[in-house]
Amino acid sequence: MSTPAPAENAVIKTSYGEMIIAFWPEVAPKTVENFKKLAREGFYDGTAFHRIIKGFMIQGGCPNTKAGASGMPGTGDPGYKIKAEFNDKSHVRGVISMARAAHPDSAGCQFFICHGDAKFLDRQYTAFGQLIKGDDVLERIANVPTKSGGGGEKSTPIDRVAVESIKIVPAA
Repeated sequence: MSTPAPAENAVIKTSYGEMIIAFWPEVAPKTVENFKKLAREGFYDGTAFHRIIKGFMIQGGCPNTKAGASGMPGTGDPGYKIKAEFNDKSHVRGVISMARAAHPDSAGCQFFICHGDAKFLDRQYTAFGQLIKGDDVLERIANVPTKSGGGGEKSTPIDRVAVESIKIVPAA
């Protein structure tokens, strides 16, 4: 019998402060491992929250938001897709979930943190953790003024909301 891996958290350091996420490996083991792997490789360092909809969510993790990157923010991936792990966790404030395109198995690296109740996403997006510290930071980011982007949705932050780093640390 293998010993369960020690619990770990993600520390998301942004230009607006730090948020700490506790993972749910019991409902989304492959998603959690993928997020940790990308974080440990420094994949997320230097990205930004490129889509902000107050009362709904803040989205980040796109490599196209790094300085000097070409490609439209929101369209980047790590070069692969992961299989969806839909589960019974509800999309409520502070829940972190994988962003994806129309196909259920199209997530790779982009994630969003719910700012409001988004239960209409339940069992259609892979929820894999929850904010345990930094709700004030989530609130500040959600309140960043936005402008219309390419699709006419007014969700592009006027000021860059940098993801300076995401570190995986032992749970307290």
